[in-house]
Amino acid sequence: MRPTLVICFWLSLLSTLFAQDDDGTLDTSAFDKDVRIQDDLFNHVNGSWLKFTEIPSDKSNYGSFGKLADESQLRIRQIIEEAAKQEHPQGSNAQKIADFYRSFMNEDAVNAKGYSPLNDELGKIRALNTKADIWKHFGHLSKIGVGSPVGFFVSQDAGDATQYICQLIQSGTTLPDRDYYLKDDEDSKKVQLALSTYIKTLFDLAGIENSDEAAKQIVALETSLAEISWERVKLRDARKRYNKQSFKELMGLTGGAVDWAAYFDSNDVTETPEMVNVNTPSFFAGLTEIIKSTPMETWKHYLQYRLLDSYAGYLSQPFVDARFELYNKTIAGIPVQRPRWKRGVNAIAGAGAGDFGALGEAVGELYVKQYFKPEAKAKMETLVDNLLTSFGQSIDDLSWMTDETKKRAKDKLSKIGTKIGYPDVWRDYSALTVSADDLFGNVFRSNIVEHQRNINHLGQPIDREEWGMTPQTVNAYYSPTKNEIVFPAAILQAPFFSMDAPDALNYGGIGAVIGHEISHAFDDQGSRYDGDGNLNNWWSEKDQEAFSKLTQQLINQYAAYEPLNGKNVNGNLTLGENIADLSGLTIAYKAFNIANEGKPEVLVAGWNGDQLFFVGWSRVWQRKYRDKEMIKRLLTDSHSPSKYRANGPVTNIGAFYKAFNVKPGDGLFKPEAERITIW
Repeated sequence: MRPTLVICFWLSLLSTLFAQDDDGTLDTSAFDKDVRIQDDLFNHVNGSWLKFTEIPSDKSNYGSFGKLADESQLRIRQIIEEAAKQEHPQGSNAQKIADFYRSFMNEDAVNAKGYSPLNDELGKIRALNTKADIWKHFGHLSKIGVGSPVGFFVSQDAGDATQYICQLIQSGTTLPDRDYYLKDDEDSKKVQLALSTYIKTLFDLAGIENSDEAAKQIVALETSLAEISWERVKLRDARKRYNKQSFKELMGLTGGAVDWAAYFDSNDVTETPEMVNVNTPSFFAGLTEIIKSTPMETWKHYLQYRLLDSYAGYLSQPFVDARFELYNKTIAGIPVQRPRWKRGVNAIAGAGAGDFGALGEAVGELYVKQYFKPEAKAKMETLVDNLLTSFGQSIDDLSWMTDETKKRAKDKLSKIGTKIGYPDVWRDYSALTVSADDLFGNVFRSNIVEHQRNINHLGQPIDREEWGMTPQTVNAYYSPTKNEIVFPAAILQAPFFSMDAPDALNYGGIGAVIGHEISHAFDDQGSRYDGDGNLNNWWSEKDQEAFSKLTQQLINQYAAYEPLNGKNVNGNLTLGENIADLSGLTIAYKAFNIANEGKPEVLVAGWNGDQLFFVGWSRVWQRKYRDKEMIKRLLTDSHSPSKYRANGPVTNIGAFYKAFNVKPGDGLFKPEAERITIW
């Protein structure tokens, strides 16, 4: 998966918000009437569902998004399988979709090949002789979709958003976070042992000798990489990640010990870049020393492992099983492997935010023809306009911001672009060759084509038509360098968004999504970019100080939440998303009032509009997690767990108190002087 500079509303947004029984009453079967809404909005609305719902055996978590994602996946499966039943002109997108799926589903053919498709690449690693060869091979691995300590991609220059630039960032470890390597508690030790077992299994399956010793070497090497890696809170800091350097400065950073020109050449960057952005400079300074001190044998074992790991899901069943055992069962707590058809669909169409799959937009083009209604786009445009108007009014009403900074904030707001549904220009897959009997080759070639597409941006104007998600992705995002909000078609469907739903439901649902993405332009990191997408401080010192005080209050609020015994939410890691949730819900409520000004009150099963708005918001976050998955997310996810996304913002919103008569002593009550209003 290639990195993209987007801020996502995340994959847990969507839900069957409301269903009506035959008698016209609101379906409250998910509600727990024993929990007062004033004490716990999330459990009042979702409590019975939480008690009686089992997480499907092939999932790490399940809830509102899971339901809609399953539905979307079934739709995509139908599209792909229909294509696979027919013959298509060679080289057409339909032929590529059909043959890629055929290659994935031909399990016997994949099993018969074992690991043999990797023989050429394994041979290249065995032929490496020097440390310079190792560093150069990092570039080759990037080209074929294999990770190494050097993370590389091309994206907009945050200091000059009119240009593309090569980006370098820390990489090279297997486990989800550095803490998995560095902690010595029982759970961490189990994962470390599972990693060692996984490496040994891959080597044994590939006939590589001394697998026990190789596994020890590789775990030790990855641990040393974890030690020099930035923590996630530091890594999300946009200013700290921006370290633009000349090629000469890059050489100096690594002590002249690294042939960066050879690295870029092997990465198919045809001209050595004059400037690069080194996201994590201290990591690369430390990596130079690790390169020097680590024996060649260890590096070759490491590179063999990274290759096997990256392609294990597309090799014979023992490789697939080994990969599942580590990533899914041990780390995420998933007991059962997904059916092969699901894995095939994901490989072709993408598995979620930022993952395009091999032919994501080719599938997306077919998806929108069948499932996206143009009138939904028109209604969304109205909703977006109302949310932008609401946000502008919120800026005007801020008591903590000076007038001059308000003008600059509104200038940025006026420049936010909007994309709805699907791209106007579809991605070109003409360079990709797909064969019905070559799964590994299809994946391998797809990685090369995607890499080439990415580096072809260098020296070109910014592609304003390009999307960071496929239309079939159930999500939304904000791009700070493009200053745009994007809503794929799959998020714009009933019952989350409906042409016929009362305004309270649409504004409590998709309205809050829109508000969330707009708010990312003004969260603790998005606010560092100006309206043209450049890192540029448009704040006065006084306003920045006031903003920091407010955000610290939000950090403290979320850091007090404890999803598992002794394991709290990281308020610093989740700050941006928590700002977007609070501000997005606040302005969605204001926009709901703008849309309904002068209209008669609409009741649904006795609920008035304000009540329906907040109950609908809570229903969006209906979700259960396996404990291992929760542990992983607390370490790695910039979003708070769903319960706190439902409950956290409303404790700060006066309209919620009025809607449900929340009083002192209630679980969600917060004294008015302590309520946080940021935007």
